[in-house]
Amino acid sequence: MSKIEVDQVDPQSGTTLTLGTSGDTVNIPSGVTLANNGTATGFASVAWQSSIVTGATHTASANQGLWIDTTSNACTLTLPSSPSAGDQLIFADIARQWGNNAVTLSLNGSKYQGFTSPDPVYDTEGETVHIVYSGSTSGWIPINDGAVVNEMPQPYSASFLVIAGGGGGAYFYGGGGGAGGYRNSFGSETSGGGGSTESTLTFNIGTVYTVTVGGGGAGTPGTPSANNNGTSGTNTSLSGSGITTITSIGGGGGAGGSSGGLAALNGGSGGGGGGSGTSSAGGSGTANQGFDGETVGANDPGNGGGAGGTGASGGAGLASSITGSSVTRAKGGIGASATANTGNGGNSDGGNGQSGVVILRVPTASYTGTVSGSPTVTTSGSDTIMTFTGSGTYTG
Repeated sequence: MSKIEVDQVDPQSGTTLTLGTSGDTVNIPSGVTLANNGTATGFASVAWQSSIVTGATHTASANQGLWIDTTSNACTLTLPSSPSAGDQLIFADIARQWGNNAVTLSLNGSKYQGFTSPDPVYDTEGETVHIVYSGSTSGWIPINDGAVVNEMPQPYSASFLVIAGGGGGAYFYGGGGGAGGYRNSFGSETSGGGGSTESTLTFNIGTVYTVTVGGGGAGTPGTPSANNNGTSGTNTSLSGSGITTITSIGGGGGAGGSSGGLAALNGGSGGGGGGSGTSSAGGSGTANQGFDGETVGANDPGNGGGAGGTGASGGAGLASSITGSSVTRAKGGIGASATANTGNGGNSDGGNGQSGVVILRVPTASYTGTVSGSPTVTTSGSDTIMTFTGSGTYTG
């Protein structure tokens, strides 16, 4: 092997010096130090900056290493403009203050993990983040960071079944209670009152969604002298920033029966008519939530309306498989069973209406597990289902 010993090599002409030809390997022996006093390109090296970033904003250049001190304020770090594949950036929490004042990345027109929003936030104490630009399709990709959370969380779809409390039934020729209002967005299943399937909701990471489960209405006291309607059920709702509040209306109370009929109460589904010696009108249901209660003649207790049918036709409920198995809920009183959290109306013997329920179904990959109110959490296929039998919250 030939050996050349010189102190400097210069190009014979022009300003470009080439070592070897395509396909050759240039070996640098162990122990040799390459000192770069100019600009190195194509080596994907990272040049650590001697100055510490302390400002509220800073614009990075490609292939830099940055020390960021957020002791006094949070920092918005703008990523390099027009990056090239292989460009790198490393930034580190030199003062261990990111947990108090976070670093937010301004993407400057590029993608991050394949998305353009939201802006990534790094808020872990002592974190060091190393990102590499992969190209326009996926953009900047973290190849090392100290956190395990996804810095680019995306919105996701949530299906719901929201049922209000059922109305109470009335005693002594009284009417049955109407079923609680029934609203559904799961699959191709319908809502109550002949309504179509509603649109699913879009949940955002960090948003708190509040569930309020309505109670069933009380039935008329069990005495023939009572001439009172059953009490209507209470509304059930699902609310949160960025979504339209879903409210199901409580079922109407059944008409009081003794010594002259009273008109049944309106509700999600209408209460059934009733009366001793006179006819009585059934209550009206709410559009796309439930059907009307039954209008009856003298001495004839009427059935409350259900989510799936009028009181005159039996007050049928509706079946949903949102939990993974088919369950029928929201039946009108007389034929309804006293099963909690179904929204069934109370029977015409003065039975109480049943409480409502809220069921949410989200992709398991997006489920955060942050809930209050102790919902029952199950899975079906690739989805997670939360069944709220009482009020609570879910944080997206």
